[in-house]
Amino acid sequence: MNLPVALIATLDTKGPEVAYLRDRLADLDVPSVVIDTGILGEPVGITPDVSHSDLARFGGITLEQLQHAGTRGDAVGLMRQFVIDYVAQLWARGEIAGGIAVGGVGVVMGAAALHTLPIGVPKIVIAPTASGRHEFGPYVGTTDVLVMHSVIDILGLNAIATTVFDNAAAAMAGMLQHGHALPAPKSASKCVGMTMLGNTTTAVGAAKDRLAELGYEGVVFHSSGVGGRSMEQLAEAGHLIGVIDYTTNEIVDHLTGGIHDAGPDRLRRVGRAGVPQVVLPACVDFSVFAADAIPERHRDRPLYEHNPEYTLMRTSADEMAQVGAIFAERLNESTAAVRVIVPTEGLSIPSTPDGVFWDPDADARFLDAVRNDLRPDIEVETVPLHSNDPALGRLAADAFHALYTKEQQS
Repeated sequence: MNLPVALIATLDTKGPEVAYLRDRLADLDVPSVVIDTGILGEPVGITPDVSHSDLARFGGITLEQLQHAGTRGDAVGLMRQFVIDYVAQLWARGEIAGGIAVGGVGVVMGAAALHTLPIGVPKIVIAPTASGRHEFGPYVGTTDVLVMHSVIDILGLNAIATTVFDNAAAAMAGMLQHGHALPAPKSASKCVGMTMLGNTTTAVGAAKDRLAELGYEGVVFHSSGVGGRSMEQLAEAGHLIGVIDYTTNEIVDHLTGGIHDAGPDRLRRVGRAGVPQVVLPACVDFSVFAADAIPERHRDRPLYEHNPEYTLMRTSADEMAQVGAIFAERLNESTAAVRVIVPTEGLSIPSTPDGVFWDPDADARFLDAVRNDLRPDIEVETVPLHSNDPALGRLAADAFHALYTKEQQS
């Protein structure tokens, strides 16, 4: 018998629609476990397999206590954690094969639960808010969620709604039949995580080619606020033997409010996991903002139009010093070998002698802070190259090979 998929929604408002999707899945021989994350109302047009009362009890409280937990946000936060833990438990017990979350704003509870499922396990979010200028982080997290825009609000079964649900069911059935989860790391695997943006494509491409010559496989992550965190999670899970963290701009956006914010733990987790790493500060000289969203207080700074959607804002001298201190503090937590390489001829494409971001004094503030605060046993090498120079990429790959070989021999 096929394992079921978790089907998660607030059934007081989405009951008939979820019942339709459940039945369409069943038509395709995909059973489901329907989980109600509604808080106030009772299910409409459907009987869940796991009720909202069941989830509250699973979380150690009654439904009434949940309903009177404080603000609506407090109650949603609790229910979100309950369904996260419940779905994680179902997966750990081998009782589900995937999941679908359906809803409007409330879909973030089900989506968060889907994030607990490993890469390759089918997961779909269906929502009217998966569109326009809404943030996709709550839907996707750092994993491979398939997001479907429902086009219309999820309220009623008309030709548009049923078409979307039919296709979602077909997608789930197809992934279950033809897809697969990410295999466990092989002992002979020599995958090295790398971070890259458009500003470092040439150099990271050269590093990847050089790694291949040395017998490694470079796995490149887009350093856009999610990519760095995804790389760190896979390193923790044992899928990467090491990291060349070439493009570390995500720590800057957390400081300035840019959109490539990877949170407060970026640059900590690889080292804490005991994974060797070579780290460069490429692109720490800017933050990324939507083209029309540069804060008023920063509009006198040097700006660079990366494309019609994104504008880059130069990191100030004081912020460069802060970033250097953060860089050192977090790398100091490493339990495996670390090597830092700092290019001195520009940290991004606009940072050249005739470029709008050229500011050697500000960049020196970063380097001074790193040298002052970094552990004495962590080597800092400066090289007279630009961050996007392929020679620097090859040098980083060679440095990783030397670092990893020494680790293996010790």
